[in-house]
Amino acid sequence: MTQGETRCGFVALIGATNAGKSTLLNSLVGAKVSIVTHKVQTTRALVRGIAIHDQTQIVFVDTPGIFRPRRRLDSAMVRSAWAGAGDADLVVLIADARKGLDPAAEEILARLKDVPHPKLLVLNKIDGMKRDQLLPVAKAFNDALAFDETFMISALHGDGVVDLSAAIAGRMPAGPWLYPEDQLSDFPMRQLAAEITREKIYLRLHQELPYESTVETERWEERKDGSVRIDQVIYVARESQRVIVLGKQGRAIKEIGKAAREELAGILERPVHLFLFVKVRENWADDPERYREMGLEFPR
Repeated sequence: MTQGETRCGFVALIGATNAGKSTLLNSLVGAKVSIVTHKVQTTRALVRGIAIHDQTQIVFVDTPGIFRPRRRLDSAMVRSAWAGAGDADLVVLIADARKGLDPAAEEILARLKDVPHPKLLVLNKIDGMKRDQLLPVAKAFNDALAFDETFMISALHGDGVVDLSAAIAGRMPAGPWLYPEDQLSDFPMRQLAAEITREKIYLRLHQELPYESTVETERWEERKDGSVRIDQVIYVARESQRVIVLGKQGRAIKEIGKAAREELAGILERPVHLFLFVKVRENWADDPERYREMGLEFPR
């Protein structure tokens, strides 16, 4: 790269559910742009995080985890993930090193062979693993599909992330930057706010609440005192789920609201007044409007 020449490109982060894609994205960007929970299939739509490495702007696309779909929402998420891979300049496969080349990874590799872009392999969650454990895992993946490079990292602790970022930057095409230098994501703030509340729901309720829940920001009011009022609706599929979200004497919804409000205030750097409402909307996962709100294509 010549003096003053800039580079910019798109990088798709793909992998099975809970491989650590969202954690890695946040680490690469240096800020939270994607929610992270222990619940599988947390990421639903494409989330773009933007990082700068020297004269290179890297637009990372955190895709939904790839898995075998069983429902309409599942199909939309998987389709979104593969679309992200197909549109990128570089594909980065994140795999859980502890699981190795399991059936889920084998299915992804089989389909990755048809994606005509350079590919990097990232073995994540190497904490506590020894080199003689990791090398056979790396060999198994590369025997199944020849990757351009392989990296071993811990996204949670940042080990190996700097080297990975530098390698990605070196593979980006020459061209002008697409976003201002200080922009970290193109995710609309209203949508990020809804995702943060959804994260707090999952973290608070764990296995109590089924997968079928979503959050939408219905009102965003900038106040004269510099604060912001945010009204959100949590949609669930049944009345029994609404009771779970509210909790006994409203304790669960209060804890969820407090955690979401504090994080949003930190991100926005100003006071936040957050109001949460819980509504039952049966079969919301069959409603095209809900998919548009999540940035997904409704599968017919």
